[in-house]
Amino acid sequence: MSIRHGLLALLERGPRYGSQLRTEFESRTGSTWPLNVGQVYTTLSRLERDGLVAQDGEDDQGHALYAITDDGRTELRSWFETPVDRSNPPRDELAIKLAMAVGAPGVDIRAVIQSQRHHTVKAMQDYTRLKAQALADVPANRDEVAWLLVLEQLIFQAEAEARWLDHCESRLVRLAEAAATEPEPEVRTASRAPARTARPRSRR
Repeated sequence: MSIRHGLLALLERGPRYGSQLRTEFESRTGSTWPLNVGQVYTTLSRLERDGLVAQDGEDDQGHALYAITDDGRTELRSWFETPVDRSNPPRDELAIKLAMAVGAPGVDIRAVIQSQRHHTVKAMQDYTRLKAQALADVPANRDEVAWLLVLEQLIFQAEAEARWLDHCESRLVRLAEAAATEPEPEVRTASRAPARTARPRSRR
């Protein structure tokens, strides 16, 4: 739904065509979530179907323009005012991978964690360098400020993931130590019943 409402937010600034919306969306988010033109026009068609946007003629180059409607503005205001729902979190590939790696034969889960940590820390360092470059000059317009907010969210997310990976490794170490100190279960052999002696046959 973020693309849907993101396009509405851009259209609130005035009529725009598909390629223009894609460029402005990526500029605002620093191309973190790139769009293709087909995706933009598909979303515009759905917005038009729902009465949230309407075609508004063409520009000088013949591009079909779209404009937000009053219902679209109401929908946009509701989106801004409603908290993002976290009760149904999206699937996280890393969490699923570690969950499946626990106890999987032939998988060194600590090696999986270390490999991911290396990648996550590197990404965090790259984001931090981009932030330093963005702050070298005071952000001059709303697109630069928006990109800085997105960039900082990526940094915080990477930091949280690195801490979670440290926690996962520590938990695995504690579980392994606990398993090593547990006494071996006593194995009891089944006792055999004494063999019965054959009774002598009586002679008649």
